[in-house]
Amino acid sequence: MQLTVSGGSGRHELNVRVRRAIIAGWTSRDVIAVEQHIRELEQLGVARPSSVPTFYCVSANRLTTDPVIEVSGDHSSGEVEFVLVQFAGHLYVGVGSDHTDRHVETYNVTVSKQMCDKPLAGELWDFTDVEGHWDHLVLRSWAVAEQRRVLYQEGSVSAIRSPADLIQRFAEATTLPEGTVMFCGTLAAYGGIRPAPRFEFEIEDPVRGRRIRHAYDVVSLPVAV
Repeated sequence: MQLTVSGGSGRHELNVRVRRAIIAGWTSRDVIAVEQHIRELEQLGVARPSSVPTFYCVSANRLTTDPVIEVSGDHSSGEVEFVLVQFAGHLYVGVGSDHTDRHVETYNVTVSKQMCDKPLAGELWDFTDVEGHWDHLVLRSWAVAEQRRVLYQEGSVSAIRSPADLIQRFAEATTLPEGTVMFCGTLAAYGGIRPAPRFEFEIEDPVRGRRIRHAYDVVSLPVAV
């Protein structure tokens, strides 16, 4: 993937060879928030996880920075997540959407994760640039439908397990394996989980006064029966 790293030292291009893509689920630091998200999904028929957090493997080919994705039917939706990228001995932070087929999710979460592309902003920050004020970072997303842009999710990354915690739990080490991209969990959705033909999301660093943003349109393909 061709990505751009921006920070205090300027901007440079990074041609990331992704070897492994991981979707971390049930990653809230707050057990009450975890329960809230589990209940959201239970309302859609999704079974409770056997353990938390859970790490789902998906094809690296599912990662995309494109402004449009295609999905089967109209039962999928996005959710904003901070993303960790381990490449060439460095850890980077970005933002993405774990777009998921909610119908398939009701009977197999792992398969549902594989069903949809995973949109990713084309910009990254060096983790060392935000590590010292990590909990100040903010995630937001908007659902756009019928010309209405509605705030869908908003909250501090402090609600989600820290990068060090997730890395240790997944890799049993202090660093991710080379070429790993990890989506690190999400926030509860205002008004419940629902599809929209356009999804917009961002991560904000209020300390340094910057944001990474991305948006994508969702094209629903017909499902033959």
